[in-house]
Amino acid sequence: QVQLVESGGGLVQTGGSLSLSCAASGRTPRSYAMGWFRQAPGKEREFVSAISQSGVATHYAVWAKGRFTISRDNAKNTVYLQMNSLKPEDTAVYYCAAGVVAGTNVPYDYWGQGTEVTVSS
Repeated sequence: QVQLVESGGGLVQTGGSLSLSCAASGRTPRSYAMGWFRQAPGKEREFVSAISQSGVATHYAVWAKGRFTISRDNAKNTVYLQMNSLKPEDTAVYYCAAGVVAGTNVPYDYWGQGTEVTVSS
């Protein structure tokens, strides 16, 4: 079992930045690939980014490339999502997830409760 707790969400103006964190605890969290997803009101959950166990391999949704950066600190069992140049359409609840493989269309076994991001226009 792995427990995931997101933090760092909040209200930001268009063009601003936020840094999300996901603290993992439990059974060897550093052995898991990690992903970030988001769900906007009235929409399905969508993939944002993922990172491999070592941090060497990363994946991004097309719309996230160049604006979002995923990273991890295995010593702290924490994964980060730096979000820059935020737009109103980035408003959503952001979730982190843990799985065996980092990728877009792969299963993730554990999920956090989410942190809300609101971008005002």
